[in-house]
Amino acid sequence: MPALHIRNLDDAVIAALKARASRNRRSLQGEVRQLLEAAVDRSSGRRGRRRLRLRVVNVGRVPSYSRDVIYGDGDR
Repeated sequence: MPALHIRNLDDAVIAALKARASRNRRSLQGEVRQLLEAAVDRSSGRRGRRRLRLRVVNVGRVPSYSRDVIYGDGDR
């Protein structure tokens, strides 16, 4: 696989990339790769992969679904 070497990056840019990589639980190389792929996807009009996000909503009570209620086989 081809490699890319970028020279003369400002220290502040590298520090910001490292902080972003840490927040996203990636290596610096993985973070830069993701940023470049996203930039190419945006410029070419392609939609990148989306991360599934699940949200928990508090409805004020704890549901108590038993197997009988879910499958309706209480007569077994």
